[in-house]
Amino acid sequence: MLAPLLCYIHVYIYKLHTMEDSASALHSFWFCVYSFLKVGSFRSVCPAMGSVKEVLIVMLVCHVRALSARMSPWLGYESGPCLSWRLGVETNNIRFWRTVPSDCLRYMQNYMLEGQYEHDLNMVVYQITSYMLTIDQVGDGFDSWIFDVDDTCISNLEYYRRSRRFGVDPFDPLDFKSWAVGGCSPAIPAVLELFQHLTDSGFKVFLITGRDVDSLGKATKQNLVSQGFTGYERLILRGPEYRGQSAIVFKSAARQALVEEGYRIWGNVGDQWSDLVGDCLGERTFKLPNPMYFVP
Repeated sequence: MLAPLLCYIHVYIYKLHTMEDSASALHSFWFCVYSFLKVGSFRSVCPAMGSVKEVLIVMLVCHVRALSARMSPWLGYESGPCLSWRLGVETNNIRFWRTVPSDCLRYMQNYMLEGQYEHDLNMVVYQITSYMLTIDQVGDGFDSWIFDVDDTCISNLEYYRRSRRFGVDPFDPLDFKSWAVGGCSPAIPAVLELFQHLTDSGFKVFLITGRDVDSLGKATKQNLVSQGFTGYERLILRGPEYRGQSAIVFKSAARQALVEEGYRIWGNVGDQWSDLVGDCLGERTFKLPNPMYFVP
């Protein structure tokens, strides 16, 4: 009676401790306990009700094995070809790729969902904030910043998790349009805070997105407002004259038009290199992490 009771208590405490229901971890734990029971380890070390001390040792062994199972998706993925591939993508050394390598699905899942993506993004936002505090604004209403929209201001991670397997499946424009029309993309918290800090400090923030103005303009505006992105100077979407042209061409033209209006671009923030190369880039550019897709 004592052993099953201790097993039950152990599982309960373990779940409270990790705050997760990890099926693989619990499966490993119970398999471990079953193995000890099958070979008679409990009976040999604790006849009748058994020795509490020795049973607890068995529980500890099972706990370590369960924890190892829970962490196993990371083991072997902290280094290796998938990490090298992501580094190549983020440094713009790998270009014009269509999908994430299929062998990297598990790596991408862990990177995007287990905290490292968020840590990387927050580090970039910290650097942006540090730079922003050094800017001596002219104060004439023409000090400005440029922000991309998708996976810069608002996140499409849920769409890519559910529909694209984190980028392993190729981009489907019609499927993504259905997602975007729904206006369900949540704000990226650190970027929203940065955005509000900039507008509160007197900067004019322009949002430039490759989304089509006719089919997605209204939904995009509503999505941004619903997530707290209010007070920006202008939302610039892709017009008919730029359909079929690269994001570099479209966004370069949009920035050039702002410069010709007299705006000084102090910073330019985006998740794609096509946001950050071309003409009229501004004083500094900042690349947010996004290894799920490539926009030329």
